[in-house]
Amino acid sequence: MDFDLRAHTILLAVAGSRAYGLHTDSSDIDLRGVALPPVRRLLSLHPEFDQADDQGEIAVFMADLPPEEQAIARESGLEGSVYGLRKLVRLASDCNPNILDVLFCDEAHLRRVSPAGERLRAERRLFLSTRARHTYAGYARAQLKRIRNHRQWLLEPPKREPTRADFGLPDMPEIPGEQLAAAEAAVRKKMDGWEIDYGELPGSQVVALQERIAEVLAEQELGADALWASAARHVGLSDNLIDHMQRERSYTAAHRHYKQYRHWLVSRNPDRAALEAAHGYDTKHAAHLVRLLRMGREVITTGQVNVWRGDIDADELRAIRGGAWSYDRLIEETEAEFDALQRIPRSAWAVPDTVDREAIDQLVHELLASHVGIAPVS
Repeated sequence: MDFDLRAHTILLAVAGSRAYGLHTDSSDIDLRGVALPPVRRLLSLHPEFDQADDQGEIAVFMADLPPEEQAIARESGLEGSVYGLRKLVRLASDCNPNILDVLFCDEAHLRRVSPAGERLRAERRLFLSTRARHTYAGYARAQLKRIRNHRQWLLEPPKREPTRADFGLPDMPEIPGEQLAAAEAAVRKKMDGWEIDYGELPGSQVVALQERIAEVLAEQELGADALWASAARHVGLSDNLIDHMQRERSYTAAHRHYKQYRHWLVSRNPDRAALEAAHGYDTKHAAHLVRLLRMGREVITTGQVNVWRGDIDADELRAIRGGAWSYDRLIEETEAEFDALQRIPRSAWAVPDTVDREAIDQLVHELLASHVGIAPVS
């Protein structure tokens, strides 16, 4: 870090479970914020400041925490991310849930706020749009994917590390690595040529389109392996080579999956592991999955980002985290929530379909002009 991050952070908030009111006494301290680098840094050949998330960089904010949070942070370390203004605004404009949490968190969870930070929070509704149904659903699906992966490991843990022989491969590769790499590169180039150019579409709409395309391909039984094989035939690879490369790819994927399982097994929190063992799935992820879906619906229908769940559904979410719902009920309830989030009628919208980019651009311009010390240009 080539500047004083703490001195140039205009907004810093406690994030994660503590911001939602779902924390336990031992929950980590996570911080999230936004910084404006020194004027000399902005007006120079230095790359634009994008993000700081190294634990050593975030440690400078220890002095901003109350004593009880400092004690926890000293025990478990202080983590989080501080974004450059432009990156934070881009993410917020796309209704990124983590970023909206910073702008809409309860004032009690602010740890640093400058006049520029106050202005950013005052204008926070500029960043709300119906894209929230895609971003919140996307984050929720990521949680659901983790839950399903972990449940598979709980119910059917890998018995041993996969071997090449398991995939009909010799102990030592028969085809030189350079040849395989060249063939793989040719296939990848062909597949890249099939990629859709989404142009200026915002990330949330891209994600929604990609999910729909994946659904259509799945219905036609055209999974990733089938697409890869088709691309391989288009570039002229023989069926024998395609078969061999697919087995190599399957072995690599299985080995990577096993390594992920081993890392998960040894790195998870003991209390959390006990809950998973007792209930057959990751209940902490489940609570956040339900929270994300509810928050997405609230954004669309009320125009509010209810980060603090204390007076809304914190008790129920904590109960879910404690294992109150069976796995089957979780799947049933969340699939209904996914469907309801995507089917909110236009008549129920409390936010616009798209953000006002000119207004957001003017806000950024005014914040930067004030920071640099010049009059904004209208």
